[in-house]
Amino acid sequence: MTLADGLEKGPRHPVGENSGEMSLNIVIPVYNEGANIVATLGRIAECLQGTNVSTQVTIVYDFDADDTLPVVESLRTEYPVPIRLQKNTGKGVCDAIKQGLLASESSYVLVTMADMSDDYAKLPLMLEKAAVGWDIVCGSRYMRGGRQYGGPLLKKTLSRMAGLSLHWLARIPTHDVTNSYKLYRRAILDVIPLESAGGFEIGIEIVVKAHAQGMRITEVPCSWWDRSFGESRFRLKKWIPLYLKWYRYALKNRWAGKPAHHMN
Repeated sequence: MTLADGLEKGPRHPVGENSGEMSLNIVIPVYNEGANIVATLGRIAECLQGTNVSTQVTIVYDFDADDTLPVVESLRTEYPVPIRLQKNTGKGVCDAIKQGLLASESSYVLVTMADMSDDYAKLPLMLEKAAVGWDIVCGSRYMRGGRQYGGPLLKKTLSRMAGLSLHWLARIPTHDVTNSYKLYRRAILDVIPLESAGGFEIGIEIVVKAHAQGMRITEVPCSWWDRSFGESRFRLKKWIPLYLKWYRYALKNRWAGKPAHHMN
């Protein structure tokens, strides 16, 4: 698939132009995603058409021999928004996400993967939610209208149980706190100290801490598809204790008598 394939459904919209106060940085951590990155970037560009949001893409990589880099270099000149390549000063997906979030100068930051798992058709709706005042907009597989296709059964089961139980027991305003596909108001990251150092649990940390501080959190129904190419970097056994840390944090905050904030 070429970049043009991802843009063939209509004329390009100049999404890179300034258009009011709203700006977006799309952070994509990569690890040898050369087989997926063209389709991912093409789909993102297609779904951004007509949004009138000043956008850039930041691709965060760990090492210079990553096979994503030459593919990105080959398409940067034809891509309708600026693409920034940023080397991870730490190591691994958690540091890559953290670095991309904190280095962003846009008013909003979207975290997504490069493996075509996330539902970019819902990106305009997520931006609409942000524009009317929500601090975090979560892509949700487990609310009404959300779907999940493929993936290991144990991982799916644990993810669903964690998301639904935190929604009902801790009153977290999303059914899918474990999904990394989230849109953040950049300013909230200046008042939420990030402690995560392992993996994708950083997305849970931000949500439960934001909820504890009374920030506005909502969700939109999204689909999720298991990757078709490449190897997943998700390490369930290694990261479960890290997820449990923030699971307990959310429950402790709720049991301490703090009010539920901004439930949908």
